[in-house]
Amino acid sequence: MKNYFQFEKLGTSYRQEFLGGLTTFLAMAYILVVNPLTLSLASIKGLPDAMRMDYGSVFVATAIASAIGSIVMGLLGKYPLALAPGMGLNAFFAYTVVLGSKIPWQHALGAVLISGVFFFLLTLTGLREKIINAIPVQLKHAVGAGIGLFITFIGFQDAGIIVKNDATLVALGDLSKGPALLAIFGIIITVIMMTRGIKGSVFYGMIVTTIVGMIFHLIAVPHQVVSAVPSVKPTFGAVFSSFGDSSFWSTGMIGIILTFLFVDFFDNAGTLVAVANQAGLMKDNKLPNAGRALLSDSIATIVGAVLGTSTTTSYIESSAGVASGARTGFASLVTAGFFILALFFFPLLSVITAPVTAPALIIVGVLMVSSLRHIEWDKFEIAVPAFLTMIAMPLSYSIATGIAIGFIFYPITMIVKGRTKEINPIMYFFFVIFLLYFIFLK
Repeated sequence: MKNYFQFEKLGTSYRQEFLGGLTTFLAMAYILVVNPLTLSLASIKGLPDAMRMDYGSVFVATAIASAIGSIVMGLLGKYPLALAPGMGLNAFFAYTVVLGSKIPWQHALGAVLISGVFFFLLTLTGLREKIINAIPVQLKHAVGAGIGLFITFIGFQDAGIIVKNDATLVALGDLSKGPALLAIFGIIITVIMMTRGIKGSVFYGMIVTTIVGMIFHLIAVPHQVVSAVPSVKPTFGAVFSSFGDSSFWSTGMIGIILTFLFVDFFDNAGTLVAVANQAGLMKDNKLPNAGRALLSDSIATIVGAVLGTSTTTSYIESSAGVASGARTGFASLVTAGFFILALFFFPLLSVITAPVTAPALIIVGVLMVSSLRHIEWDKFEIAVPAFLTMIAMPLSYSIATGIAIGFIFYPITMIVKGRTKEINPIMYFFFVIFLLYFIFLK
């Protein structure tokens, strides 16, 4: 096992990989609760049951799709990157497609399945790997920094430190509230341990924060440890019923499928590049085993659609595991194991609340923006697309949108500067694609 994952070459150990994998799971365990709530439209009252997906079934589908995606990533890609149904994509699935367009959830799953099959075929041809390797190194660093700002923003929101404001969009929250105070405590204790150079500081910070939260009754102590695994029958295989319905094969469905394709492609690519950069796994601006790594999200998306969940993609919370020491795919296997265990220990997930994971996201954001030092800020033709890529991610609340804006401006500034020979032909192609995306799909 050590030889397969090259422990000695990457300077890691079983303990380091286990802590990293566990930290990643804890940082993204919220998806096991949030995804079923979102897809079942639990927050919307008065809807007919036919529009709602079964909560328990989606919970099981979420856990299994996450485990399978992480296993494939670990064994084939060998990256410390875990997968789960993507936030944003699940909201698009539930609120835009099902609730907004009044499309049956079975049809929405059909769109997810088709996008997953397209991804799988694109990956087998090697096209996805070529696209990722064609991205200029400067923009890759900007993507990493942008994602760092994005997840820091999410962390501050989750903690209640930053809240929405009608006048200024965002504002400082009430720091006297318990959740915000607990998150601030978590940030401070994690920063102290990180500054002291303690390995696994992010993980230990989460543990200490959880214990303190329980002591001060900010986090509920679970009264039950083990529960029965819900049935997946209500959603399992329901996707196939959509293909026999003539209403599924409409022009409107093409736009939905393309949206799933677009967002997943660039969310996954951006996350893979950012985490690989953070872990020091990039070589000559290229991702080793990129083709194999990219198979994981397409396989997990196909499996997830059959089981009954939205698009599965790479999770930027994996960077929390990398910060705790994860360097190989073994950490992804550990994360997958915890997703499987979560099927039986659902009550314990109530302990993993936003104030516990927020400090991890904020600290990891600090680590990820360090890639800004590699960008040539004194060259305006580079600075503009890099800056717009970075800043658009948190402001638009979308990794894919930030990448799209940067890809549009990069050819413009490079052409004006007379550096056309340095532009990969693939970048011209995406310049056009992204323009069309903003014109017709946004």
